[in-house]
This record gives sequence, structure tokens and C-alpha cells, in this order.
Amino acid sequence: MQELLTRIANQSSGWIELRFQERKTKQIAVRNGTLEESSSKRIQGIGVRALIDGVFGFASTTDLTEQGILRAVAAAQGAARTSSGAKKHRIKGLADASMGVGTFPVPTTDPLDNHSLEEKLALVMTIDERIRKGSSLIVSSSTSYGEIQDEKIIVTSDGAKAHVFISIPEFRVMAVAQKDGDQCFGNGANGVNGGWQDLMSLTPPEELADYAVRIAVEQLDAPHPPGGLATVVLDPGLVGVLSHEAIGHSVEADIVLGGAITANKMNQKVASELVTMVDSGVSEHRPHATGTLAVDDEGVATRKTTLIENGILRSYLHNRETAAHFGVEPTGNARAFEYSDAPIIRMRNTYIEPGVTPVEELIAGVEDGFYMCGLGFGGQADSNAEFMFGVREAREIKNGRIGKLVRGATISGNAFDVLNSVDAVGSDFRWDLGASTCGKSQSAKVDAGGPHLRCKGTIGGRQ
Repeated sequence: MQELLTRIANQSSGWIELRFQERKTKQIAVRNGTLEESSSKRIQGIGVRALIDGVFGFASTTDLTEQGILRAVAAAQGAARTSSGAKKHRIKGLADASMGVGTFPVPTTDPLDNHSLEEKLALVMTIDERIRKGSSLIVSSSTSYGEIQDEKIIVTSDGAKAHVFISIPEFRVMAVAQKDGDQCFGNGANGVNGGWQDLMSLTPPEELADYAVRIAVEQLDAPHPPGGLATVVLDPGLVGVLSHEAIGHSVEADIVLGGAITANKMNQKVASELVTMVDSGVSEHRPHATGTLAVDDEGVATRKTTLIENGILRSYLHNRETAAHFGVEPTGNARAFEYSDAPIIRMRNTYIEPGVTPVEELIAGVEDGFYMCGLGFGGQADSNAEFMFGVREAREIKNGRIGKLVRGATISGNAFDVLNSVDAVGSDFRWDLGASTCGKSQSAKVDAGGPHLRCKGTIGGRQ
């Protein structure tokens, strides 16, 4: 296939991009001990982009013969020509880039295909039963396992020739507890770019289940927090959510051009000098981050992109088109979920660099505040970096000690105000959003994380 795509690209007039993808997925879902889904799917096709007269045309096909691919090329070129008359703004060019060449395998010694569907189903059933037996107060359980395995061949007429393999398994649990008609939930999820044992060793499914049960049950007797501005310590999960949802989208160059709050802030202070924020195609600090990519879907070799350096905004996230517009190098952030999608600007692994403060000292410095862990249900963020997130687990901090659980907590504010308030950055680091899927007109598997942070945020609760 790679030889065929290379030959077609070399013989085509003008710039062209060819992207073959074979995707295999499995999904197992159990609720309250009953199997709701056990499925395996496979898709295969080619996406084609052509650039003619400053306009992209896109087409896709499942016909993998040479004639089928050539028809898709002609359709993409025809779409570009047809659209050119209606376009007010034309692409002046694509930025030069370091193009990906070679084969890029899955970083694992334990491939998913070494483990049968029966083994995976048995684990899901066992964990779901463990949740229901975890407490007499548990009234509902939900457990699921999913995996995506991709093989991609990306060829462009200007030098990309990459053969890429991606493997993303994930495991999810949820427990619902009830007492006197009141219900609370607990949840947990893990995902990696790797193999079976890479997922199982991250947090064993048994521990995920026990945590979900404990949080669901404890919340039944927990009070709501008082609302208002407070000192908070955010765990790596919430740091990752803040980095991705509230900051990361606001620095995607297409959103910047659409009028995001970051549009006129390049090389300006946007956060505490303790904060350095990065988006990387490489799994930094710890292995197997879900958004890891050696080559993006334009064929550009990915790299580490520092977005905020010691509090100063230094970069946006680019594809080749926006990089040319801003006069910078592409950052390798063009991504397409399936062969039938055209690449758009997306994050990969977004995080805040660890600092020097031990987590114990970071918490000990809080006289009155909250320790907040993970994303609960509900949340939103916009291009002005305004956000509100539900919190999975929130506990009071009194005199430097973590105390009782509170329920129904939210944290909100402007993400840049929150980052400007950071006065301590933990020396730890964890990826925490590996089971997440980001939606921006099409899906993308991403990861995010960081260290613990101490900062200010507005807590939602009840008086």
C-alpha cells in the first residue's frame, strides 16, 4: 500500500496528501451484571486532500484499488477547483516542515491481540460484580473496556512517507450508592497508548472499582461545600482538565484566528512564572500517554511544543496552513479521527511541567481550602478561557491537613486568572485523561496531566 500511495503522490500534479487507515475496535460494556455490548469492528479506507489555487479539496474512499484511489484523488482535486470560486480567503501556502519518514510501532511488549475477547469480557464481568459487592448501599454498577488499534500510512507529495501504529485500550467503572432516597456516584477510568499490561499496571481495575465504591458511599453523608473564592490544591487530573479544556483549546491556532482570548497575547504574561505548559506528541515524564503521536495526519513529525514558558505565552498549536499564516514552524497538531475526516488542529498530550515543591509541603501550606481530585460529571469551557468543572472528589484542607469529604463541588473561573494565582507547583507528575475523548467537530484521543498545583478558584456549593 505504501508503495502504491507513494507512486500516486509522485505522479499527481500539485500538492496532495494520501492517508490510508485500518481501524479495529472492541467494546465490552456491562451494567448491573448484565452484558449490554460485546462488539468488534473494522474499518478501512483512504482520505485524500488536494491543494489547488489556495483551496483544499477532500475526498475519501473504501475502494483500495489503484483506480479507486485515483478516482478519490480526482474527486478531491475537483472539490478544490469547485470551491475556489466561492472562497474569499485563500491559502497562500503550506509551511515547510520536518516530514515523517519510517515505521513507528506501538510502544509495548504485550500487544492487545495477545489477549482474547473472552479474557477481556471475564475481567469486565468480574470487576462489575466487585463493585456491586463493595457495599450494601450500591444500587447500580457499570463497567466497560474498549480498545482502538490503528494502522496508518501517510504519504504526501512533498516528502512524508510514514507507517504508523497506534494502540489505545481503556477501562471504565462507575458505582451508584443510595441511602434514604439520596443517590451519589463514584467513577474511575484509565487509558494508555500501549498494550494490555501497560493498561493493567497503570491502576489495577480492582483499585478503580474499590475507589468508585468508596467515593459513592462516602458522599451520601458528606456536606456540600460553602461557595466562594478559595485556596485549592488541584491533583494532576484536574490540572490536566484545566490545561486541555480551558487553556489548550484557546491556543489552537484556528480558534485563535476565530477570536479567542489569546489572539493578542503572544509573548505576554498569562500565568504565574511558576507555570510552564506544554503540548507534546511525545509521552514526556511518564510513558504511554494516550495522545502520543510520532507523525500527525499531515505527515509532519511531531515534537514538544511549549505553549507557556515561565508564565509567558510562547506558541499556538498549528497545522501547516496556520503555521504559514503566522510565519512559524508547524507543531504537528493536524489530526483526523478516521480516514473519512479531514485533518484539523487538535491537541495531543497537554500538561504543566512539574515544579520543585513536594506535594506534602504544598498541602501543608494551606490553612483553609480544598483538595480537589479529578473531573466529575458536568463541565464546560469556552474560547475566552472561562470554565466550570464538576469535581469527582473534593475534601476540606484545615491547618495543612486534608479532612472530610464534601459533595457536589464545582470549580470555576477564568483559567488564566487561576494560573496567575499559582503559588506552588508540585514535584510529582501523572497522566490522567487517557480514557478521555476530545470532541471538536470530530473525535480525538488525547491525554493531559501534570503535577499538583496550589492556586485560587471559585468553589460552587451550598450555603
